[in-house]
Amino acid sequence: MRSDVSSTEAKYYIKREDGSVICQLCPNVCKIGQGETGRCGARKNEKGKLIALSYARISSVAVDPIEKKPLYHFHPASDILSVGSFGCSLGCLFCQNAEISQGGKPLSGEPSERISPRPPTQLLRPRELVELALRQRSFGISYTYNEPFIWFEYLLDCAKLARQFGLKNVLVSNGYVNPEPLNELIPFIDAANIDIKSMDDSFYKRLCSAHLEPVLKTCIALKKSGVHLEVTNLIVTGENDSERNFVELRDWIYENLGDDTPTHLSAYFPHYKFNAPQTPLETVKKAFEIVSEKLPFTYMGNVWRSGQGSDTLCRNCKTVLVKRLGYSVTVVALTEKGNCTNCGTPNNFILH
Repeated sequence: MRSDVSSTEAKYYIKREDGSVICQLCPNVCKIGQGETGRCGARKNEKGKLIALSYARISSVAVDPIEKKPLYHFHPASDILSVGSFGCSLGCLFCQNAEISQGGKPLSGEPSERISPRPPTQLLRPRELVELALRQRSFGISYTYNEPFIWFEYLLDCAKLARQFGLKNVLVSNGYVNPEPLNELIPFIDAANIDIKSMDDSFYKRLCSAHLEPVLKTCIALKKSGVHLEVTNLIVTGENDSERNFVELRDWIYENLGDDTPTHLSAYFPHYKFNAPQTPLETVKKAFEIVSEKLPFTYMGNVWRSGQGSDTLCRNCKTVLVKRLGYSVTVVALTEKGNCTNCGTPNNFILH
């Protein structure tokens, strides 16, 4: 493992004769001049060498319920060590975690020497992180809070080491990554929650400075590779809250990821640069009704309801398998293999 983390060279970039570099980690494909930082805020060109600024720099560390990721079908009712750094490959105007995800990013929105303030961080090398997870008796490590793919080098080193110690690796991501780095990482990832923000590419362009297609490709790649995959859709008032969006999301997941894909529909709250009213509960309910027509494991996130939209029911006999009220979770009727104790039907659970 690396001893001097302050000058960790980034992977996936091209050096140019003029001293600039082209980062190839994510679909932004930033051209970064000397002294400039990429759009994500986590990669800087220092004298023609691309440096991973956020390597081992941790802004947030906590032991969270796995349901907070959210992951409802992966080790339910368990806690997991969760870590985040700073920066993000997207620039969502409605970002719900802007204090850390937008920190360190160029003020202009493009590669620049002028950046926004970074959140306070602590140094936590990969071995120290794994040792912390073991001391906390966590079953794994969740890379979350900000976008984990932009601290790819740290993520990869940690995931490899964690796997050696029998720990699970969990990604909570926007899915905005190029295929080559994704394929290098996938063998070490056990579960992921990917945020599909909208099925409308213009939404991604206008509100996130990004595109939809790479996100969908990431979801498909994870699913095909056997990674346990769950999907989140944040419902932003007046932007992606139409019935058409919910139908298109439902049908795409059904056709490309499978009808057993757990899908979380979350309410938006005004934050960062967006002040539209928070998502009405009725909108989340309507989304739930539409999506659950084809996807039996559909959930209403962060609206703190019990019963419908929170509990997991057997897709066959409708027995309550897992009861939830917020982060209070009780496994009611699952076998050791994650099947229904009443009828034996598999319900896409991973318990071990």
